[in-house]
Amino acid sequence: MSKVSLKNLRIWNGVDETIDHGVDAVTFENGCLTFIGSSEDLSTRAADSVVKGPPVKDMAGLFMIPGLIDAHIHLCLDPHIKDPLQQDKFTREELLAGMTDRARAMLEAGITSARDLGGGQWLELEIRDSINRGELIGPRLICSGQPITSVKGHCHFWGGEAADGTEALEVLTRQVEHKVDLIKVMATGGNITPGSRPADAQFDEETLALVVNTAKSHGLRVAAHCHGTSGIRNAAAAGVTTIEHCSWVGAEGWGQAFDPLVAAQIASQGIWVSPTINSGWKRFADKGKFADLLKENYARMRKDGVKLIASTDAGIPNVLHHHLPLAIPVFANFAGLTATEALRAATSDCAEAIGLGEVVGQISEGYAADFVLYEGDPTSDLEVLAAPVEVYKQGETVLTV
Repeated sequence: MSKVSLKNLRIWNGVDETIDHGVDAVTFENGCLTFIGSSEDLSTRAADSVVKGPPVKDMAGLFMIPGLIDAHIHLCLDPHIKDPLQQDKFTREELLAGMTDRARAMLEAGITSARDLGGGQWLELEIRDSINRGELIGPRLICSGQPITSVKGHCHFWGGEAADGTEALEVLTRQVEHKVDLIKVMATGGNITPGSRPADAQFDEETLALVVNTAKSHGLRVAAHCHGTSGIRNAAAAGVTTIEHCSWVGAEGWGQAFDPLVAAQIASQGIWVSPTINSGWKRFADKGKFADLLKENYARMRKDGVKLIASTDAGIPNVLHHHLPLAIPVFANFAGLTATEALRAATSDCAEAIGLGEVVGQISEGYAADFVLYEGDPTSDLEVLAAPVEVYKQGETVLTV
């Protein structure tokens, strides 16, 4: 891949609180960023070079940020289908075609990496591998394969049922054999599975610890689906890597069973919380006491030191895969984040949480040349994220408006 240099940018590097106005130029080659600095330094380097380089592109003051990351998607699910049991009515070819289209739409929206947390046929791993080979256009994917769940438990139709620890390890081994990037376990029930209750724990702490320790022996992280407080407690004690949803559901309903001791344990163990706040959460904004309760729970978690990352659960009904840019302002509102904090949760923090912290999420030398350009400043207005001007993945332009 040839060397490319861009100048006259306003760059947010994915980490700092503000844009460094002394840094306005980048160079990338072979998919990686090789220079971050000023246009003057870039000119000096070009003048000192024995070999004349390619012309430097003037970006006319566009804003650059690292490519966005969604920590929780299901590429196999068509969000326009409300009944999950209808998702398997398609042929393999139809499923792959839909997944291919959704992957392309994600990348064109500025989502350059994503973590897929469950499917039944490992088709998302095929998409992952095709993207990595350059055969398909899409984000860098981290995939978990079939989630480990209880008998008739949440998403049991994906084939990961386990009655006990022994069977849970059998499911885990099957995922390892399919070359997954991490393990997903359903620590509680969920909404989209008939007969499953979000408040109910599906595995005890001992079983979850067995899953976590076995996954670690394979070099794999563990993401735990957790709505109910009892399941959150078990997952935290077991030492999972990320807690998905973290809804604090108890006997009195959604968000009603916040446990400060569990929150403190989550924070002390460095477990990330992936709250799957999508753009549809706007409908809760006018819910008065319920909206206040959700915001209070996030405020208490953050006060305790719990780290949040951006995620949408894309694929569930009405949650489109390419709508993370629309979800981030909503996420910031409910979680009480500044624009920069929300952007970090969708870039450098998210990359660290899902195991890509040394590869993506920053505009830094040695990192992948995954970035998005905008006319406006996302660090002051998150609504800007909905309108990317250019999207780059590994130095290749995938969208130019």
